[in-house]
Amino acid sequence: MFSTEFLDLPPLASAGGTVTLPGSKSISNRVLLLAALSGGTTTVHDLLDSDDTRVMLDALQALGCGVRRNGAQVQIDGLDGRLGVPGAKLFLGNAGTAMRPLTAALAVLGGDFELSGVPRMHERPIGDLVDALRQLGCRIDYLGNEGYPPLRLGRPALALDAPIRVRGDVSSQFLTALLMALPLAAMHGSPATGTGASSPPPEGAPRDIVIEVVGELISKPYIEITLKLLARFGIDVQREGWQRFTIPAGARYRSPGRIHVEADASSASYFIALGALAARTSGSNGLKIQGVGADSIQGDIRFIDAARLMGAQVTGGPNWLEVSRGAWPLKAIDLDCNHIPDAAMTLAVMALYADGTSTLRNIASWRVKETDRLAAMAAELRKLGATVEEGADFLRVTPPASVSHWKAAAVHTYDDHRVAMCFSLAAFNPAGLPVRVLDPKCVGKTFPDYFEALFSVTAPQPDAVPVLCIDGPTASGKGTLAAAVAERLGYHLLDSGALYRLSGLAARRAGLEPEATHADAIAALARKLPVRFTADHRVLLAGEDVTDLIRSEQAGMDASRVSALPAVRTALVALQHSCRTLPGLVADGRDMGTVIFPGARLKVYLTASAAHRAERRHKQLISKGFSTTMESLRADLEARDARDSSRSVAPLKPAQDALLLDNSDLTVDQSVDLVLSWWQDKQPFGAVPHD
Repeated sequence: MFSTEFLDLPPLASAGGTVTLPGSKSISNRVLLLAALSGGTTTVHDLLDSDDTRVMLDALQALGCGVRRNGAQVQIDGLDGRLGVPGAKLFLGNAGTAMRPLTAALAVLGGDFELSGVPRMHERPIGDLVDALRQLGCRIDYLGNEGYPPLRLGRPALALDAPIRVRGDVSSQFLTALLMALPLAAMHGSPATGTGASSPPPEGAPRDIVIEVVGELISKPYIEITLKLLARFGIDVQREGWQRFTIPAGARYRSPGRIHVEADASSASYFIALGALAARTSGSNGLKIQGVGADSIQGDIRFIDAARLMGAQVTGGPNWLEVSRGAWPLKAIDLDCNHIPDAAMTLAVMALYADGTSTLRNIASWRVKETDRLAAMAAELRKLGATVEEGADFLRVTPPASVSHWKAAAVHTYDDHRVAMCFSLAAFNPAGLPVRVLDPKCVGKTFPDYFEALFSVTAPQPDAVPVLCIDGPTASGKGTLAAAVAERLGYHLLDSGALYRLSGLAARRAGLEPEATHADAIAALARKLPVRFTADHRVLLAGEDVTDLIRSEQAGMDASRVSALPAVRTALVALQHSCRTLPGLVADGRDMGTVIFPGARLKVYLTASAAHRAERRHKQLISKGFSTTMESLRADLEARDARDSSRSVAPLKPAQDALLLDNSDLTVDQSVDLVLSWWQDKQPFGAVPHD
C-alpha cells in the first residue's frame, strides 16, 4: 500500500491481463460478526484484509472472541450469543459496517460499552438506528452530538411486544444492524413481538420478532446480502416486500463451520470501468477479473449492466469476468443508481469519457457515507475540466468539451477509499495529463493494494513514466538521498551502484578477476543477474541477502573496476531500463542522467568535498566494526574519483542539464526537501500539499 502524502499517476494508455480482487468488505464484516454471535468455531476463508476488517476483529477480541489469523483465513471462536466481558471501549475507525451492527448487537446483549471512531465517523448519522433500538428498551446515550457517535450503551430492559420500526431512506446499514441483532433476543427467550395473527401464542411462548421499515428502503441489494448470510448462520428471515421482516420464533445462530468470502463487487467496478475505457494492451484479450462473477450475491455486481449501457463488453463465469472496450467514446447514460450506491461512483468518472451528459439519480445516500460523496465527486470532477450539476439526490456530468479542456488535477480524497480509486481512472485522459491522488493510503479501508493491482494490468503512454536521476561520486550520499526521495514519492528505486557491486561479487564467486581480460565473461554474468530489490531496501542475489556484503570496501573497489568495462556496462543497460515502471523511478548512480536516462525529467548531481565524504564513510565503516583511517579513506576516494572521471565509457560527470547539489553542510532531510522542491517545480499540480 502506498503511504505517501500523494501519488502521481502518469498518463496511462492501455489495460490487459488478470487482476484478483480482495474479499468484499460488506460480506467480510457481516460474516465476522455473525461468526462471533454463533456458537462454535467458524473458519472464514478469503477474508478481506483492510482497515475496516481489522477494527472489527480487534473489537471482537475485546468482546471475548477467540481470533486466530492465518493470511486470508481467520478462525473465530463464537460467543453463542453471550458476551465474554461486561464492558469495553471500542474504537471502530471509519467503518460503518462495524459501528452500526455492533451498536445494535451490544445494545441488545447489554453491558457497559463505549463505541467511537475517527472524526468523520462522528459525523455519520446513527440516530434512526438508535431510535429503533430505544423502542425496544435499549439504553443508548450520545457522548457528543445528538444523532451521531460516539455512543455509550447500557443494560437494556427489552420490551418486544410491538414491531420495531426503522427508517429505510437514510442507510440500509440500520436495517442490517437490526436484522443481525434481534435473533439474539430470540436466542435467550426475551419477550417477543406479536405476529399480527388473530390468536396470539400463549403467554411465555416464543414469538416472532418483526421489523417494519418506514419509508422507501434504499440500497436493497445490501439487505439481500444480509438475508443470505443470516440464512447461512441459521436465521431464515421472512420478508414481505421491503417493508416487513420477520425473525421466526426460536431462531438461533448456528455456525456453518466454514464460509468463503466473495471478492468485492464494488471493487470490481473500477476494473470493469478500466476494461471499458482503456485500449487493449498489445497481446492481451482484454482485462480478466478473478474472484467475483455475474451470479454474485452482491448488489453492486449489477454495475455490469450499467457498464454495458455505456458500451463495455463483459463476459464471465461463476467466479470471473472479462471486460474490454466496445463503444468508444462511451455512451452517456441517465440511470437510477439506488441499486448500486457504491459502484455508481465509478460511473461518474466513466462519464468523463462519454459522448454527452450523463445523469446519475437516486443517490442521496452518498451524502452520509465516508464523506459527502455527492459534493466530493462534483468538486473533483470539476477540477478535471468537467461541467457538473449537483442536486440533492443526483449528479449530472458533462465531460470536458475537448482534449484541450482537460486539466491536470490534484484530487482530494476526503479520507474516502472510493473517491481515490474512482479518480485513478482519470489517468487515461486523452490529453495525456498526469493525475495526483492525495492521501492514497485511504484505499486501505477496503483494497490496500489497489494501486499495485492497477499498475499490474495497465501500461503507460510512451515515455510517460517519470524518472528522477541522482548521480554523484562515491560516498556523496546519493544512495541515501535517492532512497529517501523514492520513499517520499512512492517510486521504485534503482541503485545502479548495487548492480555493479553485484557484478563484481558474481565475478569473484566465479573466480574471475574484475579486469579487461575477463570482460566478456563478467558481462555474461551481469546480463543474467538474478537480482531482486525488496521494499525494505534489501538486495537479494539468487535469493541470498547480500545487502551488507556488497557494501564492503572490497565490493566498492570491484564495482569501480567492472564499471569501467564497456561490455559490462552494455550488459546492464537493458536491466536498468526495465526498472522504469509505474508509477515512477528514482535512479541513483554515476551515469543515470548522462547515459541511461538522458531524457529524465529531473537530474541532480550530488557532491561533497573529499574530506566530508571521507568523514561520512569513516563513521559508516566504524559503526559496522571495520577498522580504517580518515587519511586512507580520503586518498582512496580521490583515486576513485580520478579513475571514474577518466574512464573511456560513461565517465563520471554532471549531465548538462543537471542541478548541482553540494550537500557538504546539509542534513539528509534538508537535501531531500530541496530535491523534492525541484521535482515539484516540474509538476503541473502546484505546491506539495501539507495537512
